[in-house]
Amino acid sequence: MGKNKSMDRRSFLKNSALATSGIMIVPRHVLGGKGYTAPSDRLNIAAVGAGGKGDGNIRAASLWNRATGETQENIVALCDVDQKMAKESFKRFPKAKRFKDFRVMLNEMADDIDAVIVSTPDHSHATAALPFMQLGKHVYVEKPLTHNVYEARVLTEAAAKYNVVTQMGNQGSSGDGIRQVCEWVEIGIIGDIREVHCWTNRPVWPQGLARPQDDFPIPDTLDWDLWLGPAPDQKYHPGLVPFGWRGWWDFGTGSLGDMACHIIDPAFKALKLKYPIAVESSTVTKYARMWAVENNVESAPPASLIHFDFPARGDMPPVTLHWYDGGLMPRRPIELKEGEPMGSGDGGGILVGDNGKIMFDTYGANPRLLPSDRMKYFKQPEPFIERVKVSHQRNWINAIKNGGECSSSFDYAGPFTEMVLMGNLALRSAVIQDGRGYPGRKRLLWDGDNMKITNFKPANQFVKRPYRDGWELKV
Repeated sequence: MGKNKSMDRRSFLKNSALATSGIMIVPRHVLGGKGYTAPSDRLNIAAVGAGGKGDGNIRAASLWNRATGETQENIVALCDVDQKMAKESFKRFPKAKRFKDFRVMLNEMADDIDAVIVSTPDHSHATAALPFMQLGKHVYVEKPLTHNVYEARVLTEAAAKYNVVTQMGNQGSSGDGIRQVCEWVEIGIIGDIREVHCWTNRPVWPQGLARPQDDFPIPDTLDWDLWLGPAPDQKYHPGLVPFGWRGWWDFGTGSLGDMACHIIDPAFKALKLKYPIAVESSTVTKYARMWAVENNVESAPPASLIHFDFPARGDMPPVTLHWYDGGLMPRRPIELKEGEPMGSGDGGGILVGDNGKIMFDTYGANPRLLPSDRMKYFKQPEPFIERVKVSHQRNWINAIKNGGECSSSFDYAGPFTEMVLMGNLALRSAVIQDGRGYPGRKRLLWDGDNMKITNFKPANQFVKRPYRDGWELKV
């Protein structure tokens, strides 16, 4: 077991991937000038994606009071391409101006907006967030931060360039559990860690399907062209909106993109990870065969197993992280008693150290040593990482108004998202035909700094995507 190190929160952040850029957020009351908002003032917040998850983010960020309808921040504009999905938010915030196209909202209200919450489907995250950042607007973007590796790098660099306060919407990053895991790893409770297992029960939507060919009428409340945004032009299908889009590569990032930013977060943060040096994936045979024979699979596989290899970091040894979804699971630890759940049942993670194991639930909650009986005699270390006493959304708001760090700012969330989406790059590359006409499974070697696979050039087509005319990222 390593020595117990005295370390305050700032030192912890400095020595972890949370502070890879080395940039400090300067409070706006120090900056002053146009757009200045004193900590005591109310922020003017806009939202791109006002229904579903967006509604929850807006309420949490503004501290909406259910009883009175009052908020502690001003909700000045709501943008949603689906008026039916956004109707509750429209009712809740009747004074907010309504838009379908965020580009129109930006043109008309740029001077009246301080901060923006982006809660659209994955394929629109970067295209919606970047223009606001370029005008100095602070942004909260749902997880995964972006649709592909390239976009994550763009937003990471934009956050530094435009000095805006940023947060990715992986709520567990503001929880106590992830901070406990970081403290336990830091003081060496289970020794050096060389292996990590993370899993989810997702998908809970259809995956491994061919593109639908049926014709369906577009609902009057939905602007289908705006919903597509940067994605390729195609027919409307009710299986995509408002939920099934996650399983389609044109729009979503599958089970990995949906849940890995929640479940891998404790390991990524505690182990000071950044870019993997290699990634390898496996998926179900039917999925791979459909692609090779019919060339028509355009959605994520129904189940997958992905392996990420990371190099040594300082005095931490190399580590391999294994991801499981769609019903695949790591081997049950021998330390678990009969009937004792793995993680939270629907997901979780296990850090395997030289001197023991740490298991945690989805969102990094409820960390415990294995066997769990060990917790009866375990003396918790005195906390040395400051706890977040507000919601993840308010953590972002407080950083805008008062300065300080966000739990998942883009200098951390950007590289984290790149790592997560490397798994999807591997999945999509695994079904590219080899010279014999069969899907090729390869261990892909990754040059993270240059965002490039070095041993299989066809895989690099998935680092970035083409954009529909008029929706290109203007970096």
